[in-house]
Amino acid sequence: MENTSVGLGIVVLLIVIALVFDFINGFHDAANAIATVVSTRVLKPHSAVALAALGNFVAIFVFELHVAATIGKGIVTPAVIDYNIVFGALMAAIIWDIITWYYGIPSSSSHALIGGLIGAAAAKSGMNSLIFSGVLKTVAFIFISPLIGMLLGAAMMVAVSWICRKSTPRKVDLWSRRLQLLSVSTYAVGHGGNDAQKTIGIIWMILLSAGHLKNSDPLPLWVVFSCHAAIALGTLFGGWRIIKLMGQKITKLRPVGGFCAEAGGAATLFFATSLGIPVSTTHTITGAIVGVGATKRLSAVRWGVAGSIVWAWILTIPCSALIAALFWCIGRFFIAQH
Repeated sequence: MENTSVGLGIVVLLIVIALVFDFINGFHDAANAIATVVSTRVLKPHSAVALAALGNFVAIFVFELHVAATIGKGIVTPAVIDYNIVFGALMAAIIWDIITWYYGIPSSSSHALIGGLIGAAAAKSGMNSLIFSGVLKTVAFIFISPLIGMLLGAAMMVAVSWICRKSTPRKVDLWSRRLQLLSVSTYAVGHGGNDAQKTIGIIWMILLSAGHLKNSDPLPLWVVFSCHAAIALGTLFGGWRIIKLMGQKITKLRPVGGFCAEAGGAATLFFATSLGIPVSTTHTITGAIVGVGATKRLSAVRWGVAGSIVWAWILTIPCSALIAALFWCIGRFFIAQH
């Protein structure tokens, strides 16, 4: 990284902005974890967000920091990173999240942040500043994670239907409601594990760039705890505009379908996080919901709604990259260089 001594005030400001993004990430993506359990009326909204927030925080004890390492060192060449790049990336992700939240579009906070890093780094040093293996892996999982979620959601639905083929609908509904409490908790842990680590990776960048940490130094525990606390707090406030779209407009879910979607999505998140791949929890649960709906009949999925969501996925990285390039330029003029 650039051997720059960044003033303490700027470091603190960037860390605060990173935690604001983390809070907004939780707020924006609360629908990912709880939309199914709310739409099936297994839990009331406030109980659901409290459970999801707890899962976001508990993830701190479950996962190693593989995703944080990818964000901190695997997207942009470490030598290029400075605080202006971090500033541009964070501002782009925050603005894109607010825009998509306002219009109720379930876009990816993760890919907004990654797009921001790409745009700010490219504005500073061109495309050669990017680590293309990390970028391509992340871009590939824009398509792979919803496909895995869809396949696992559909497979779970088929398996449960076969296992319960001799059970009464009332008994299936009763057990599905109980199991959905487990599946939504597991999904919330997966959500916190993958998404909180993205902000951990950004703060890691800030501390390395400022010279407060060396590459060989362990990450301070306060960074890990503060990022998990921020995303849990954001989830606790909940992004209600997106919950209705995710839980009701893609396909109509019953408790058994909600359980299968959450279980398939959670398995996908655990798999990706263990490999250190920053995936979109939005993409993952959307794919799982579509997979569950498609097992009934293809017409059970509102493909027009799903298509509009896919367009938001496609536009997230280039739009956030452009916003980040703009804020990188603003940072050069308004943040003093030390």
